[in-house]
Amino acid sequence: MKPVIIVSTYPDKKTVTKTANELVKKRLAACANISKISSIYSWKGKIENTSEFLVLFKTTQKNKNALKKAIKKMHPYDIPEIAEIDIISINQPYLKWLIESTN
Repeated sequence: MKPVIIVSTYPDKKTVTKTANELVKKRLAACANISKISSIYSWKGKIENTSEFLVLFKTTQKNKNALKKAIKKMHPYDIPEIAEIDIISINQPYLKWLIESTN
């Protein structure tokens, strides 16, 4: 089974933590790594410079579509980032854990 990372950003720690906990509990993701970041972007004609929380959801090819759908449903942004990163290489013990955690 192929591993996949789904990337998204959130406006605050409470929202990202709630979402990550629910998606791991539902076994759609094996884990979620959360980091505070600075984001600069154009939104509605203005340049924004804000703090956000970046989350990397680790999942499998089998669960990626359900995970993306759940993120979109729960996300507070009008246009959430939901990006997929294909994994070319991963150590086998980690892959085994990831699969077991999402089945």
